[in-house]
Amino acid sequence: MKTEHEKLLAGEAYDYRAPELQDLIAQGRKRLAIINTASDQAERAAAMHAFFGRVGQRLTINGPISAVYGVHIQVGDDVFINGSCTFQDSNHIILGDRVIIAPDVKLYCGGHALDATQRFGVRPDGSRYLITTTKPITVGNDVWIAGNVTVIGGVHIGNNVVVGAGAVVTKDVPDNTVVGGVPARTIETLPPLER
Repeated sequence: MKTEHEKLLAGEAYDYRAPELQDLIAQGRKRLAIINTASDQAERAAAMHAFFGRVGQRLTINGPISAVYGVHIQVGDDVFINGSCTFQDSNHIILGDRVIIAPDVKLYCGGHALDATQRFGVRPDGSRYLITTTKPITVGNDVWIAGNVTVIGGVHIGNNVVVGAGAVVTKDVPDNTVVGGVPARTIETLPPLER
């Protein structure tokens, strides 16, 4: 039988109130508080390495961020995350190398049933719990996600991509493109990068 955490990562309905998940959330909150407030750079760097599932070289977090677990987030090299960003990491969020995330960006892995009768489950004791399903978000290399963008679970953003400010990304974004709008659509094709 799968644990609630295993169900979460498999994209199956899970109960977020499970003690195992609540422990991960509590650990994440403590570490995130240090990341968001510590003035000592060594303490802050140690908290980043403990908080994220993987941290590449030269990660910059420029202002407070929000996340649920932290351990589900993997960050590549030379990533810059601006303030007021939200990582609803109820599944994996993977950021490649040289990713720039502007202020107020939101990455949401979780979702709920369209049918309202399927949004809550009932435990053996009769109490109700919110049913959530999740999908991962992946972001390739050399990506700029501009301000106030929302990315929905299950989306893969390719390499060498610009996501325009205010966009809502609901579908995969191919390599070498500029997308924008609600929902996001291709605006321009970029020449491939030669690295």
